[in-house]
Amino acid sequence: MKQKNIFHSNWITVLLLVIGVIFLSLGIWREEYAIVMSKAINICLECIGIG
Repeated sequence: MKQKNIFHSNWITVLLLVIGVIFLSLGIWREEYAIVMSKAINICLECIGIG
């Protein structure tokens, strides 16, 4: 029985995962999470009718 090389068969998945981690780290480093959180809070308050 032939054994499959896991990295060879899933290289596109590994590549996309690495790119995603890089972009996530870049966003945290640039403190963009604070902007996203403030926009999310404003949208939630507008939906409820408070803001």
